[in-house]
Amino acid sequence: MPTAPVILGDVPGSFAWGVFHERHPKLVQQVLDALPYGPAERAAVERLLAESTTGVLEPLGAEALDAARWLEWGEGLWGRPWGEAPFLWAESYFYRRLLDAIGYFRSGAWQGVDPFAPFKNAELAGAAVDDELAALSKLDGLPETRRAESLLSSALWGNRADLSFQITAEAGGSTASDLVADDSALLWAELDRAKGGCVCVVADNAGRELLPDLVLIDLLLTRGLAAQVVLYVKPQPYYVSDATMTDALASLERLRTATTEAAEAVGKRLWHAMNSGTLVVRTHPFFCAPLPFHDMPTDLRAEFTDAAMTIFKGDLNYRRLVGDQLWPPTTPFTKTAGHFPSAVAALRTLKSDVLVGVDAATVTELDSTGTSWRTNGRHAVIQVGLRP
Repeated sequence: MPTAPVILGDVPGSFAWGVFHERHPKLVQQVLDALPYGPAERAAVERLLAESTTGVLEPLGAEALDAARWLEWGEGLWGRPWGEAPFLWAESYFYRRLLDAIGYFRSGAWQGVDPFAPFKNAELAGAAVDDELAALSKLDGLPETRRAESLLSSALWGNRADLSFQITAEAGGSTASDLVADDSALLWAELDRAKGGCVCVVADNAGRELLPDLVLIDLLLTRGLAAQVVLYVKPQPYYVSDATMTDALASLERLRTATTEAAEAVGKRLWHAMNSGTLVVRTHPFFCAPLPFHDMPTDLRAEFTDAAMTIFKGDLNYRRLVGDQLWPPTTPFTKTAGHFPSAVAALRTLKSDVLVGVDAATVTELDSTGTSWRTNGRHAVIQVGLRP
């Protein structure tokens, strides 16, 4: 596998540095404002924030059920400043420690309470979702190919309200200029070639981003492109809005009880698909690990080996798939994702520095704009890697 420098968080002004010194303080305040945590929890969160910006990495307490696992994952890092750890590792550990600080794992009243639930619930219940689900019915009149392209685009763009299910026959191509790499034709061709197998979907965010993922899954099943879909979610709250089983069920219920016929039909079909086993939801501790998918354990690797395709959603999964490293952006996607045991597709809006598989002319053009185009979420990629 090719190599490139691992992204660290110790460079002032860098995106990774800004996550710890600018984004996390705002996040911490939002978490403390969203639920009525007591003095002990609030103090623990503030200590974590201080440690993560000016202190050194401290291991989990021995009482933590995953203490041994994290000791192994962090070998060689304990006692060093947070910024000297790989950015992916340190960011993952921050969220694990945040759960500790608010008592998520401890016996007591706060055990199992998702600190990000208020944000997820508000988004899923919002009027914007009603509008998007209503717009879903407008796609039913489109030709099959155009409808599939629109649903794929909706899943790609996720929470960009102007680009979700409100993509119609007239507006369906409006996002083309924002795609810096587009292997969508290859994606559909491979799904069609391998139809009737198992397709894995590794979820990213809950709420408005998970809804179009579920609709895309329904398309794969109803068109026969997949005989079974396995949806992978996080085993615990992670990265603010990452989807857990609770979130998946909430999104499914939002579809099933929608007031518009098209959305309700999707929800009911998916409900029955779960009953019959054609839609399966799974998780694994590794989905909250601070490591790239290159290092996933044998049991999880085996689950993906026989898949016709694995579809990775979102920025974090992209970072873990190709490696959270400073690749030259023209590095072929297949060189960095070729380690995966099945054919892969990445649907990702750009929200961090990592990028591969983009031609030199596109990079030069976007660099000339002087914008933070790699991190501002206004551009995206659909990239596919096939098995040899």
